[in-house]
Amino acid sequence: MNTEQRLIIYTDGAALGNPGKGGYGVVMLWGNARKEIAEGFEHTTNNRMELLAVIVALETIKKPDIKIHIYTDSKYVCDAIEKKWVFGWQRTGWKNKKNIDLWKRFLNVYKHHDVQLHWVKGHAGIKENEVCDKLATGMAQSGPWKKDHGYIESQETGLL
Repeated sequence: MNTEQRLIIYTDGAALGNPGKGGYGVVMLWGNARKEIAEGFEHTTNNRMELLAVIVALETIKKPDIKIHIYTDSKYVCDAIEKKWVFGWQRTGWKNKKNIDLWKRFLNVYKHHDVQLHWVKGHAGIKENEVCDKLATGMAQSGPWKKDHGYIESQETGLL
C-alpha cells in the first residue's frame, strides 16, 4: 500500500483579449486541506497567466520533500516543462522567447520541488480544473487588477 502523501495542484489562466485583462486560478489539495488562490492583471496574455498560476502555486509550498502533481490545461506550460524545452531555452540565452521573466522565476522555484506535470483537457468537466477556470476568468472580468510589470517591460523592449 502506498502511503505517500502528494500535493495535488490544479491551475488555469485566462485573458480577455490577448493581450487584455487576465487572471489565474489555483486549487491546491493536501489530504483534506484545500487552498484556492486567484489574482487579476490589467494587461497581460493567456500564456503568462497559465504560467504564473503554476509559479504562484509552487512559491506557496512551504513543506519540503513532497511529491507534487500539477494539472494544467495549458499545452504551452506542460510541453515546455515535460519536454524540457525550457531548459534548452535557458541554455541558449532565451533567444527569441517570450515570457522570459516568468520562465526564469519558474526555474528558480521549480528546482526546489519534485514536480510532475499533467495536461488535462480544458472545459471537459474535470471539477477542480473548472474551479480554476472560474477563478481565472472571474479575476480577468472583475479584478481587482494588478500591473503585469513583466509584460509591460517586455513590450517596451520589443520582446513581445
